Amino acid sequence: MTATPDAELPIFPGDRDAYRPFDPAPEYEQWREVGGLRQVNWSGETVWAVSRFEDVKLAMTDPRISAEVSVHQGSAEHHGGAMPKVFPRMDDPEHAILRRMLTKDFTVRRVNALRPEIEKMANEFIDRMVADGGTVDLIQAYALPVPSRVISLLLGVPYADHQFFQDITGVLMSRTATDQDKQEANGKIFGYLYQLVARKEAEPDDALISRLIQDHLRTGELTRETIAMNSFILLNAGHETTANMIGLGTLALLENPGTLARVRDTDDPKVVSGAVEELLRYLTIVHSLVVRVAKEDIEIGGTLVHAGEVLIMNLPAANRDPAFLADPDILDIDHNPRGHVAFGHGVHQCLGQTLARAELEIALPTLLRRLPNLRLAVPIEQIRFRNDMSIYGVHELPVTWD
Repeated sequence: MTATPDAELPIFPGDRDAYRPFDPAPEYEQWREVGGLRQVNWSGETVWAVSRFEDVKLAMTDPRISAEVSVHQGSAEHHGGAMPKVFPRMDDPEHAILRRMLTKDFTVRRVNALRPEIEKMANEFIDRMVADGGTVDLIQAYALPVPSRVISLLLGVPYADHQFFQDITGVLMSRTATDQDKQEANGKIFGYLYQLVARKEAEPDDALISRLIQDHLRTGELTRETIAMNSFILLNAGHETTANMIGLGTLALLENPGTLARVRDTDDPKVVSGAVEELLRYLTIVHSLVVRVAKEDIEIGGTLVHAGEVLIMNLPAANRDPAFLADPDILDIDHNPRGHVAFGHGVHQCLGQTLARAELEIALPTLLRRLPNLRLAVPIEQIRFRNDMSIYGVHELPVTWD
């Protein structure tokens, strides 16, 4: 763990400009231009922020840099023992072994088979919105429920408990919650999922947790603790990130009506796919979670990083790097943002990215087509953006469509 930072160091992640809420913190542009890395205060620790596109790619692929970082993970204990490690915080070959056990539930084939069910869910939640009428909070009415139900279905977790998961996630994603708050939240969700694993042993279904029990617990490859903790990582990532992309993506489209019309009116799936990729790049909501530690001294972007020092990937800055893409500060669905790092890069690239893309490709155009007059119910200046959370987005999104 690195030392307590100097009071003069900038806080990371930086707050986005209230008048340009879709853009990264203004200071990131200067950090890219001056070259090298920037020391920042991240949750009370001095770490290196990696902000240029090529530097991020290097830091996420060089074997001298490790994903086994323990700082600020809200660790807790279970039955007197430390929490088991999760696959995003492992290096190969251990990481690859566990990741392969999970991959088959997130393949293109498996996700494509889920698409009709995702579309059905999206329409059901829109039906409820229409029935209620008036003004609704799109986050609670649509953006959260769709991915929450999808990941619950995929894992075999009761959707009826979704509010409990969201409350826990709210604590763990908060930049203002104390370490004790996070430890307690981790303990609660771990205990819940540990008990769920025990129930699935007795009453299996055809979802992911039961498959892990059948294929890997009974062979001794995995423990109940490992299944429980890694299931939480999937549950958390499976609804939190996609929900915020649906909410913030909808707002970005509402603020860009020409782009919204193209997404709403097209019958070409390639146009929708391209729009989703551009929104992922342009918004880059994961702004303070991807951390690494140097295993030995290494130079990145002209900066010498010493063994044991922590690096945090400034993904929003990297995806706005002009060295990666021309006119990066413009939302343009004709951009070709292939290779963006919104899902990370290298062997730790997001396991669920195919599912996330499918959910966005369905949720956004379905909403816009079903509610062609969708609009904000309040001025954008009244929207509360999630500068206080590890995943960016909006806390609420009041909309109407009459």
